[in-house]
Amino acid sequence: MIINGEAMDIKEGTTVSELLKILNLDCQKIVVEVDLEILNKDKFATRMLTSESKVEIIRFVGGG
Repeated sequence: MIINGEAMDIKEGTTVSELLKILNLDCQKIVVEVDLEILNKDKFATRMLTSESKVEIIRFVGGG
């Protein structure tokens, strides 16, 4: 699986929610794209990833 351009060994069938927990990311402050599809947060718990999945995770950072 490719996550933000880097190969990672994540178990096939892992959901997006589980992946975010593994990566210690707050799902409220991110956008997730899987295989060129931007996911709504309500799909995180049901969207399963495969070994071929390409995932992009974009975090929002406050500042000024």
